[in-house]
Parts: sequence; C-alpha cells; structure tokens
Amino acid sequence: MKMLLPWELLILLSLKECLANTRHGPVFTQEPSDSIFPMSTGDKQVFINCKAKGNPPPHYWKVDGKDINTDSDLNYSLVEGNLLINNPHVINHGGVYQCIATNTFGIVISREAKVQFALQNFSRKSRNTVSVREGQAVVLLCGPPPHYGIKYSWVFNGQRSFLQQDARRFISQKTGNLYIAKVEASDAGNYTCAVRNMMTNSTVFSSPTPVVVRRDVMGEYEPKIEVQFPDTLHVSKGSSVKLECFALGPVPSISWRRADGNPLPGKIKINHSSGVLEIPYFRPEDAGVYECVAENSRGRNAARGQLIFQVEHLQWVQTLKDAHMAIDANLQWECKAIGKPRPTYRWLKNGQPLITEGRMHVEAGRLTISKISLLDSGMYQCVAENEHGSVYASAELKVVG
Repeated sequence: MKMLLPWELLILLSLKECLANTRHGPVFTQEPSDSIFPMSTGDKQVFINCKAKGNPPPHYWKVDGKDINTDSDLNYSLVEGNLLINNPHVINHGGVYQCIATNTFGIVISREAKVQFALQNFSRKSRNTVSVREGQAVVLLCGPPPHYGIKYSWVFNGQRSFLQQDARRFISQKTGNLYIAKVEASDAGNYTCAVRNMMTNSTVFSSPTPVVVRRDVMGEYEPKIEVQFPDTLHVSKGSSVKLECFALGPVPSISWRRADGNPLPGKIKINHSSGVLEIPYFRPEDAGVYECVAENSRGRNAARGQLIFQVEHLQWVQTLKDAHMAIDANLQWECKAIGKPRPTYRWLKNGQPLITEGRMHVEAGRLTISKISLLDSGMYQCVAENEHGSVYASAELKVVG
C-alpha cells in the first residue's frame, strides 16, 4: 500500500473538508436573540448575531417581514453574515428581525428576534392644569415615552427626593400614573413624572402637571377601585408576580385574600400602604383567584382576578432528521413541542409556507409527501408557536434519482 506524502495528505484532508461543507444545506449554529438598545449610551450601533454552517455563507435579513437591502440602506451592513445597525432610530429600526441562510441546497429562516429601545425623552409639550376639590380623588397621568424595563416615580414641586407612597398616594408601575385617594390642601403644586431606565440607570422627566386644590365642599363616598390587576393572568413557574390594587375616596384600607378561602402563602409580600401583593417564585399551588378588598367609613368594594399556572417556554420533544430518499418514495416528518398554552404548528420549505396540496399533506406537527420527486429536495422547517414565542426545527430532504 502506497504511503501518502505529507503534502498529499494535507490536500486530501482539505478536499474532504471542502466536500463536507458543500454537501449539506445551511444549518444555524447561532440564531439572533432579542435585544434592547439603551438610548442614553454613547454606543450608536446595534449588533444582531446569526451564524450558519454550509457553503456558501451569505446571510440575508428581514425586518417585520420585509427584506433588508444592505446596499441601498446605509444604516444596515453585514459583518460575516451578522447584521449591524448604525445610528439606530426607534421608529425606523425597532421591530422583529429574522436571519435567512441560503445555499444551493435550500433556505432556512431563523427564529424571530425583537429589537426594542429602552427609553426616549418625554414630549416637551406643556401639560394642562388639573383642578380638584379638597377631599376629592385625582389621577395624574404619566404618559411615558416608548420604553422597556423602567421604573416610575414622581417629583413634587421640584424637590430633590421622590414623592413617597402611602395609604393616600399610589404610583402604578404598570402605567406610571399617580393616584391620590383624597386630596388635601397641601397637595397643590407641580407634579413631574420621572422614568428611570433600569439598564442604564438614567432618568427622564415629564413636563410638570400643575394641580390646583379648590376649597368647596366635597361629599364622602365608598371606595372606588381605580387600579386593579387583570381578570386572568398567566404566570410562569419560578417567576415573581405583582398584583396592584388601589382605591379612590376617603382613604380606604386595602386587604387581600384568596377567594377559595385558603390562607395566603407565607412567602407572599404585602405592602398595605401601596396596595401591592407580590408572589415570589410562583408555583402551581399559588394558582387561583385572588381578591383585593377596599374599605372606608362609607362602604367597601372588591376586585378579583385569577392567576393561572399555564405559561411554559416552548421546547422540542421531537425534532426533524435529514432524509436521503429515492424518487417515488413516501416521506413523513413529525415534530412535537411542549409548552403552555399548547403550541400550533406550521411548515416551511426553503422559507416559504407549505399547505396541503397535491402530493403534500400538512397536519399540525406532521408533514407527509407522497411519491417524492427531485423537485421536493430542499430545506424544511417545522415551526411551533404560541402567544409567548416560537421555536424552529430544520432538516434537509435530498432526493436521489
């Protein structure tokens, strides 16, 4: 047997590697992930990763379903297939991005990735004066700019410290609005909503809202629940959930209970003055109907909502395997994912949707192709999705004559 010389061995190995790289369709080794761009930093670029093996390596990108032309749009450029957004703008460049990898064997599409912007400035438009009678309730609107990952506070009359919440005053961390259950004469003044970016710790301020307190008499009334949690809330295992409840009127007391009569779990944290119930490390036994009760000297009112242990991240339990088949054979692929709510399925061939038609039958997570032909060769993807996200499984069909 002839021994190969070192240079001959090197050529053979290089040829083998080259052939290996050109014999299969593109397969993602890294897919894009959601990103949040902190507007307040000096960095003026967003970098979205995407890597695939297969030859040739070019990637293409879509945003909100539309192709990105990196030649004509100077804000976009490709760096080894990854997408670079230069000088991003919240209106033009926020959206859902997907990476497309292609070669002579077919096309695959990546998972969707959201690009969001953490915080912008408030509109500088002046705010109208709010006139309220002493003893009456009032709601001051924050009206925050587009945002992600923020915390709300309020400033009274330009003071250096933020307004403190108590049984009479409440700031919703859902909307940023300030609720005052019963206005006093000392509440007259200017109120400014402050929004803090939890990523960069920067803060932006609204224009002040002037509040004028009138001295005419205001009658008392039973509590009116102005801030309440949703009727139904899906909560994932191990997460922390906060329920807000605050009522207007002569300052009410806020209490919490489970509608089924069971005691509240010991781990629950209740801030009686600000009307927030927090359940850390949510477990199946924490699910159920929770009730907030507001009482004052004039009566009581209640709000309730159901917490459902039903959100589980999608994950595959059965994916796809590449298939090499002869002409006229029958192909059946099946994929299965678990998650709550239960996922739905759709199929793609070379990035295009598949429907039941002719020799092709699509039924949920099952794809059947009868009497396959050379034209059926390509890259196939099963997509499982629910309201919380999607997962992609890919495989290549090679038909040999």
